Amino acid sequence: MKQHSFHLISHALCPYVQRAIITLKEKRIRYTRSDIDLAKKPAWCEQTSPLGKVPILVVDDNRTLFESAVICEYLDEVTSGSLHSTDSFEKAYHRSWIEMSAGILNNIASLYNAKDRTAFQTSHTDIKRKFQLIEKAICGVPFFSGEKFHLIDATYGPVFRYFDVFDSFTDLNTFVDLPKCQIWRNALRQRKSIQQAVSEDYPDLLIQFLIRRNSYISQLIPIEGSQ
Repeated sequence: MKQHSFHLISHALCPYVQRAIITLKEKRIRYTRSDIDLAKKPAWCEQTSPLGKVPILVVDDNRTLFESAVICEYLDEVTSGSLHSTDSFEKAYHRSWIEMSAGILNNIASLYNAKDRTAFQTSHTDIKRKFQLIEKAICGVPFFSGEKFHLIDATYGPVFRYFDVFDSFTDLNTFVDLPKCQIWRNALRQRKSIQQAVSEDYPDLLIQFLIRRNSYISQLIPIEGSQ
């Protein structure tokens, strides 16, 4: 296969960026990375990503791709091996549940932006309902469909990571009575590519981000030094 150079334009907290990094690491692809401030995006950002979002993948210094799902699929296709199932139906089935992950990420954004307890609980109920559906779909251990790690697993790693941080200061109990989701979550947490998709200070960065939301969840975070 032709060798390409890859430069990932990213943001430290973006879960969609994490998807791309996990794919890069699973495929052992060399790449460079540049983080940008999404509040002060450089002018060229919207020229390469019409929606002004990250990740952006610069290929061979002169071509760009945007949207994480597209980037992950491209990286998988242009390198040896595949993170997709070889079975056409299973591949399509995985893609269906990958779409579900985007819905959960939207619910998570609603959760941390909720201004009061009622809105917060409504968002969490929506999240819980989706994971109840996923619980019925999981057919393997330790990953979504068995022993092999697939792109769908790369997609859900960043989703579960939010709850690792939320659980450090709340009692959401999102995965109570969802044993297969809990096994999957634990397996993904231990995967090196998923661990390396964020910096070591990610939990602190996310907590600071949540505090700045001035939303309901901000009130749940203990003030450092308080009892």
